[in-house]
Amino acid sequence: MTSTAYSRQSKLPGGGGERRLPPRLMRGLASKIEPKKLGVGLIAGCCLALLTYVSLAKLFAIYSPVFASTANTSALMQNSPPTASKPSVPETEAIPPQETLVGRGGGGDAVDLPEAAGSEEPGLPDVVTRKDMPVAAGSDEPGLPDALRRKDDGENAAAASEPKPSAKEGEGEQKQNGGAAAAAGDGKMTCDENGVDEGFPYARPTVCELSGDIRVSPKQKTVYLVNPSGAGGFDEGGEKRLRPYARKDDFLLPGVTEVTVKSSPSAAAAPRCTKQHAVPAVLFSVAGYTDNFFHDMADAMVPLFLTAAHLKGEVQLLITNYKPWWVQKYTPLLRKLSNYAVINFDEDAGVHCFRAGFVGLYRDRDLILSPHPTRNPRNYTMVDFGRFVRGALALPRDRPAVLGEEPGMRPRMLIISRAGTRRLLNLEEVAAAAKELGFNVTVAEAGADVPAFAAQVNAADVLLAVHGAGLTNQIFLPTRGVVVQIVPWGKMDWMATNFYGRPARGMQLRYLEYYVGEEETSLKDKYPREHTVFRDPMALHKQGWQALAEVVMKQDVTVDLIRFRPFLLQALDKLQE
Repeated sequence: MTSTAYSRQSKLPGGGGERRLPPRLMRGLASKIEPKKLGVGLIAGCCLALLTYVSLAKLFAIYSPVFASTANTSALMQNSPPTASKPSVPETEAIPPQETLVGRGGGGDAVDLPEAAGSEEPGLPDVVTRKDMPVAAGSDEPGLPDALRRKDDGENAAAASEPKPSAKEGEGEQKQNGGAAAAAGDGKMTCDENGVDEGFPYARPTVCELSGDIRVSPKQKTVYLVNPSGAGGFDEGGEKRLRPYARKDDFLLPGVTEVTVKSSPSAAAAPRCTKQHAVPAVLFSVAGYTDNFFHDMADAMVPLFLTAAHLKGEVQLLITNYKPWWVQKYTPLLRKLSNYAVINFDEDAGVHCFRAGFVGLYRDRDLILSPHPTRNPRNYTMVDFGRFVRGALALPRDRPAVLGEEPGMRPRMLIISRAGTRRLLNLEEVAAAAKELGFNVTVAEAGADVPAFAAQVNAADVLLAVHGAGLTNQIFLPTRGVVVQIVPWGKMDWMATNFYGRPARGMQLRYLEYYVGEEETSLKDKYPREHTVFRDPMALHKQGWQALAEVVMKQDVTVDLIRFRPFLLQALDKLQE
């Protein structure tokens, strides 16, 4: 039997307008619709309703404050555009160290982060992009830690308007600032205040040794030491004043330029460097008595050697009370001590920066060097100083002639003549007596040409002179040479021994002293025998240098050749020891 359930009824004939069919007829028509097509329609309607519901639910979730606090927020927000003003990073994910450190120059400037490859946000690497970044404690910029905080708008505007230096310029800037960023902690100053020496009437001046960030401003006569704590030997004003001449003499020190060492609370408070030096500094004065050869050595060159010789030329000398002729005169010695041109402290307008330095010079006694834990920790001797001057002046002889070593060879004697006071009035007779004993004798007066006269002294085996600065030339003698000092009348034994006798022995020279008698001094023709100079010479010493200089130091001598001849023979004997 054929079913008619899904058969379509044909139109009624003669169709006019639509006619309402009775219910019973409608049920009959529905029963005739195909069940398969009805099921498809129901499914499509359900899908449309479901899509409408999901769309409304998503829209509701986005704008709902309740849903914003749920764990599903990240999933819902993942495709939203990033907020430019609030880049984020998770608390548990570390920013690479090179991105969080302050700038290379120190000083707290934030680093400019480069644009990371593949990042949509310039200035932030991928690890910093589109992640939740907590607000740093104390930061007024949410989403950035303190290390990456921007400066205020004024600083940013100024930074934007200034061209950024190149890498070389940045390096130069760091050098100009004296390497302050590299300086860790306070600078340090230690001063040797040990001026008093028992048995030696000339007190030593204060010498200060500095380390750290040191800035020397000759124009201000000031040495700045970056020293935030203010610790050290400074006064209440944070200063230390020195007159860097290596003889503490109340008469002459007022003429020595005063230099102030000033404790600076920060590098920014100190003057800006114009030149950075990689070697230590030594600042000293050539005022005082330095137009006298004895004082040139005792108050300048020997103390300078004691202070700077261990630096092997890697030291910068700064000279105050600058004398061009003095620097020219001793250029060979200064060049031996320093590989760099001397700085004229009186006229230089720059600011020179160092990591270490000395203000003033260490000294021992006059032309004497002895071991000492503070002023001579390396145990330099006058033998070392002799080698130094011979090397500086290219003097060839470091040993005297040995008698009999060469057939017909005669030992050489140099007699230093004087044109002013303390002349050897019978010099020609003394020279003739020395020649008779076998010496090859030369007579010369010391002049301003130090290298030339030094060569003459170095060529001699025996040096003979009346007490005075000329005897200082013994420093040029070869080691084991002989020095003969003629000591004038007037209890000059202490001065003769301490100024020239002990120094000669310290240089490993053989030494002889000849003391003139009352009949050998020209003072007998100026003063009666009842005068203090004969009756009590020490009374003149007690009156001070002026009285001594006016009387005792102005005499001439005429040696008694009978008395003097044995001393010439002793000089010959000592050459054979």
